[in-house]
Amino acid sequence: MIDRIEVFVTELPTRIQRTFSSGSYDTGAPQDLLGKPVLVAIHGGGAVGYGQIRPISPGHFVADTVHSVVAAITEIYGPLLLGRHPSEFEAVQAAFDDRLAGNPAARAVLDSALHDLWGKQLGVPVARLLGGVSQPVIPIEWSVSMAADQGKMLAEAERAVHQFGIRVLCLKAAGKGGWRQDVRNLEMVRKALGPDIVIGVDPNTGWTLAETLAFLAAVRDFDLGYLEQPVERRDLRALATIRAQAGGVPVMADESLFTLADAFALAEARAVDVFCIKHYKVGGLSAARKIAAVAEAANIKLNLGGLAVTSQLEAAASAHFHAAFPDRRMFGAAEFAFALDTVGPDPLLTEPALVLKHGAVKLPEAPGLGVAVDAKALDRHTIHRAVVTP
Repeated sequence: MIDRIEVFVTELPTRIQRTFSSGSYDTGAPQDLLGKPVLVAIHGGGAVGYGQIRPISPGHFVADTVHSVVAAITEIYGPLLLGRHPSEFEAVQAAFDDRLAGNPAARAVLDSALHDLWGKQLGVPVARLLGGVSQPVIPIEWSVSMAADQGKMLAEAERAVHQFGIRVLCLKAAGKGGWRQDVRNLEMVRKALGPDIVIGVDPNTGWTLAETLAFLAAVRDFDLGYLEQPVERRDLRALATIRAQAGGVPVMADESLFTLADAFALAEARAVDVFCIKHYKVGGLSAARKIAAVAEAANIKLNLGGLAVTSQLEAAASAHFHAAFPDRRMFGAAEFAFALDTVGPDPLLTEPALVLKHGAVKLPEAPGLGVAVDAKALDRHTIHRAVVTP
């Protein structure tokens, strides 16, 4: 049974700042809580389950912040977990719903820690709790930040491909230059990297329906790999129109997909070909499994999003989810490249559990998430700590 929960806000080894149409991504200045990841340690049965999530607000489409996540866990969700068995995923979610709706990032970090704890107690990897290991090797996608200087975007794309062996790129779009600039960016990267690299484009809701259709018409010769969330998240009719006129280019939902009800609405509207699942956005592995069931019924594929900046715990949750599904259910590659020592090492580990080689990672085989947290490193990098006890 769960007897204690610890909550840590930890410092990052480097500040990461990125730009996209719907906001900014900023891990914040050193020692600032806002922008930093939240780690949870759930103690029970002689084991400890870990989870970590970085709430990406402010400046984006997700409302959770570090402060709201810590408060939700320490004041409401944490006390509800005490005395429970770590396998009570459904009962836990029902209890959370009864006391505090929403808060997907807080739920996600707890859900990851519960899966890690239960896997450790059983002596099996989390992927086996989710259905088994169908794909032990997971391809990785690189998200290319928007930049006013075309050369910076190209340099980042080339670094991803040539230094790390990445085969799938996502170009952020819908900047001040308008959709025509996005056409030029795609053309530039395609010509530089050749036909064998998959290149998707993500406007993060920054285009209108008309702009999207104009963009698609203009890039027919550049082999667009997919189009992610071009228009406003609630405009499912526009998404469905885009999909019908995309000429075979898969359309992916990201900002439109937070809840199980969102998944059903997207499926019912026949609006997209792919669901982008980010655990901090949907509420964790338990919620993601339900969304995956809707996707299967509607013949919609799954994609794992989320940068997981320098967090192997956050990346491992996505890796285990991806690994549990057959290849035919998945689309493209998982997005957690920034957890793989590409922008900095995970400061909480003695050695990485996920190692990027030739554009892919191998699933950890150790019980739980397979990530061993260094207690001394965690203590050194903690800038805020709270404990939930009976």
